Amino acid sequence: MGDKPYSCEVCNSSFTQKSNLLRHMRTHTKEKPYSCELCGSSFSLKSTLLQHMRRHTGEKPHTCEMCGSSFTQKSTLLQHIQTHTGIKPHSCEVCGSSFSVKSTLLRHMRKHTGEKPHSCEVCGSSFSLKSNLSQHMRTHTGEKPHSCELCASSFSLKSTLLQHILTHTGEKPHSCEVCGSSFSLKSTLSQHIRTHTGEKPYACEVCGTFFTLKSNLSQHMRTHTGEKPHSCEICGSSFSRNFTLSQHMLTHTGDKAHSCGVCGSSFTLKSTLLRHMRTHP
Repeated sequence: MGDKPYSCEVCNSSFTQKSNLLRHMRTHTKEKPYSCELCGSSFSLKSTLLQHMRRHTGEKPHTCEMCGSSFTQKSTLLQHIQTHTGIKPHSCEVCGSSFSVKSTLLRHMRKHTGEKPHSCEVCGSSFSLKSNLSQHMRTHTGEKPHSCELCASSFSLKSTLLQHILTHTGEKPHSCEVCGSSFSLKSTLSQHIRTHTGEKPYACEVCGTFFTLKSNLSQHMRTHTGEKPHSCEICGSSFSRNFTLSQHMLTHTGDKAHSCGVCGSSFTLKSTLLRHMRTHP
């Protein structure tokens, strides 16, 4: 084998040193002799264990000389440096998109192939990214690691926490170019835009009715299924919408918040007041 005298009997890969061959064999045997004493994770290489330990210690020995950012691995630093140089040597052959890191290209390719290699062991859902699977698992565990320091609300995703914080600051950075309305969330702006475009992307598979919001479609589906998940704790009546339940509760409390400006009559529901107003000339 020339200068690589040590060969793998499984895949015929060759190595210059016997120790390299032994490490390589673990890729076939799945042996992971190096374990983390803090969390129990196991690794095939000692170097990988050392890198993993930095997650616990917070150590980031590799620092970017341009911006001061620090990283646990040298390879991550090298990838980061390309964000300063703008070099994107890895291109998608399907759509031409370019990426600074090869691993990002490989993840991008799944958009074209539809590959979802990361599966949930609980419900079988599959995901293209491991990070998406990790986020999904919280729907089963109920874990909400991201907490709001202002009101103590907790969220499963950091992005949801950041959106929630805007409800405290009142900041509305997303503006509608048509009417000037502002929103704290970009997703809310996207939904608002449909009031101008008339777009209704959510279709009922039963009757073909279209809706601007997915939540409206979900409510509509109950007209087909008969589902009424919102129940009155006083009389047991059930309703398909939480709003309808709230209106129903007024029949128990006797609250009549809607008054007629003509004769002073009061009503529990605004819709009843509007019907009443038609009796006045």
